[in-house]
Amino acid sequence: MKWTKAVVFMGAIALIFFSCKRNPLKVNISDIEKEVEVVRFGEQLFNLEGKDTLETLTELSNAYPDFFNLYTYRVIQVGGIGDDDFPAMISLFLNDSLIKDVKLKTDSVFPNLKKLEKGLTKAFKYYSYHFPEKELPTIYTYISGFNQSVVTAENSIGISLDKYLGRDCKYYEQLQTTPQYKVQNMHKNKILSDVAFAWAITEFEHEDRATNLLGNMVEKGKLMYLVDAMLPGMEDSLKIGYTTQQLEWCQMNEPQMWTYLIEHELLYNSKRMNIIRYINPAPSTSGFPLDSPGRTGVWIGWQIVRQYMKKHPEITLPELMANYDFQQILNDSGYNPE
Repeated sequence: MKWTKAVVFMGAIALIFFSCKRNPLKVNISDIEKEVEVVRFGEQLFNLEGKDTLETLTELSNAYPDFFNLYTYRVIQVGGIGDDDFPAMISLFLNDSLIKDVKLKTDSVFPNLKKLEKGLTKAFKYYSYHFPEKELPTIYTYISGFNQSVVTAENSIGISLDKYLGRDCKYYEQLQTTPQYKVQNMHKNKILSDVAFAWAITEFEHEDRATNLLGNMVEKGKLMYLVDAMLPGMEDSLKIGYTTQQLEWCQMNEPQMWTYLIEHELLYNSKRMNIIRYINPAPSTSGFPLDSPGRTGVWIGWQIVRQYMKKHPEITLPELMANYDFQQILNDSGYNPE
């Protein structure tokens, strides 16, 4: 099979071409009154007077009951208010020399959150346009000690600002725990798409319904289409976390990738390792050339869903997200890249 190498200037032309088309997801949100609340939880935690005392920590816990335990148990993993050693454990975290340095770096990268708050507000107004009956989450920002970039719960989203300090941040290299293909997305412009995708997973993903590679591809494609809806003005490379060249590679090799999956009888393969190979983040896709990006199965699923929605403009976003007949979505999309 002959694969095509990406050429950056061609990708730029493609981006200009696609941007000229009318985007049906760029709807009028001027009348949407709902707004998300963004809480600088980390600032409040670090600025607490007597922050190592149970009384002050309990006050913060009472102020944010939906998020406090999520942060202490799941993010920084120091236990909870009910633990005897909790004040001492959280004090160790807050007074750690590295964490203090990271706090200073985070404050320099994010001197304020006005731009981020504006972007989050706009994204969730688009979400409310399509799902007016759904409650919006409260969004919390904090320092995690380089743990999960974004965490979600039923009514909350947490953003680890220290995971978005820039590709050249010295801490990422020093820790040596994050591979380069992930570091390329650890910058503040990636926050919005990470939040949108994480919220899409929380609200709509049902892994038990996607039993084979095709199901996983289309399900992830649906989630990416929701990201499209929440961030209609964002470039595709930023949504999926590809470089311009990686995105161009997918565009130029779409027929080859699809043919490969069919010829190797992978679409209906249910082996977990085969699914992971095409869905999970990786430096490249196993079986494809080394200059391929990871998550190509997600990208293909995204194109399937986009084509399905383009062919069926009568289908609403809630109807799409409620449809778990992945084979029907593929069939009705007419997807067959050439």
